[in-house]
Amino acid sequence: MRFIHSADWHLGRIMHGVRLIEDQSYVLDQLIQIVRETRPDALIISGDLYDRPVPPSDAVDLLDDFLSRLVLDLGTPLLVIAGNHDSSSRLDFASRVLCGQNVHFFGSVSSEPALVRFYDSWGPVNFYATPYAEPSLVREKLGCEAVRDHETAMRALTDIVRTVRAEKERSVLIAHAFVAGGSVSESERPLSVGGAEQVDASCFHGFNYVALGHLHRPQNAGGANLSYSGSIFKYSFSEARHVKSVDVVEMDRHGACRIESIPLVPLRDVRIVEGYLRDVLSGVQPRENLQDYIMVRLLDTGAILDVMGKLRQVYPNVLHVERPCFDAPAAGLHERPDHRRLNDADLFAAFFSQVTGDELPAEMAATYESIIEDLRRREREGAST
Repeated sequence: MRFIHSADWHLGRIMHGVRLIEDQSYVLDQLIQIVRETRPDALIISGDLYDRPVPPSDAVDLLDDFLSRLVLDLGTPLLVIAGNHDSSSRLDFASRVLCGQNVHFFGSVSSEPALVRFYDSWGPVNFYATPYAEPSLVREKLGCEAVRDHETAMRALTDIVRTVRAEKERSVLIAHAFVAGGSVSESERPLSVGGAEQVDASCFHGFNYVALGHLHRPQNAGGANLSYSGSIFKYSFSEARHVKSVDVVEMDRHGACRIESIPLVPLRDVRIVEGYLRDVLSGVQPRENLQDYIMVRLLDTGAILDVMGKLRQVYPNVLHVERPCFDAPAAGLHERPDHRRLNDADLFAAFFSQVTGDELPAEMAATYESIIEDLRRREREGAST
């Protein structure tokens, strides 16, 4: 059995005010070519197909074009689950009709296992889909009061799968989760405001391969068969050193998997350039793509007039400039946290402390987390707030 594992497309993403639809189209053209060359039995997308619950029209058009080429031209089955950026109800739309074309969308959690079965010369391979959902929704859907956080929610969902999983048949689980110990990037939206978003790798015990989504860096998570394919594009400068790819997975008759990562080459790379302004402007390399998305980390300590204008004369797509000398705390002053790297809950606590001079009470922090989780749930479902 051969299948391609991909995740975190985030179609419709905007980075520093720049729409990335052309860049996403460019890498999806490469994915079509990979499918054409490898002839997989299926393509998996492990969540975050879109970047937001109500995607822009050009993102929908791009997916429509991709599906037409994948399914109608190449005849390749597709399995997609919802991620935390997707609207579960929108992904469910027409899913029963599309499954007749071997296009399987799983948006909402269910008390019944979501199973798609494919066959190779050694028999069946069962693909189980566990779309993302907040713990409160899992608790409601399953009627399970033991669900308190993301880990207990994931255990409840995988336990449902295990009730029907045939021990002697090979199995693949598709999930969107933050497995403990995974390496994060700045572009991933936290799954939980309070920090209880991680799940233990033991949640996925018993499956021959677990196709994970959410973390944007390609990596294994607690075992060779627990794999993040990573995002298809670099969605933050913290990912500048990443090599984006998709995984071609070969499963043998015993369920052992061999994974080949095939790089996706961007139309415009995401890079960090560091140095003094004069060196940055004069140090362009012969084969350097000047159209790349650039963050410049300037080492100059003095004032610079129209720094962005100067840089864009060489690099038209400079998106951000850092001045480390201004970020460092002055002598004798306490170091302040970098608010760009704080999560929502920490930002609110810092704001409360700055305004009132007191620490945020625990009960108020819990109320804040509950409100934000509810707002995010409504956003994912496209409801007005």
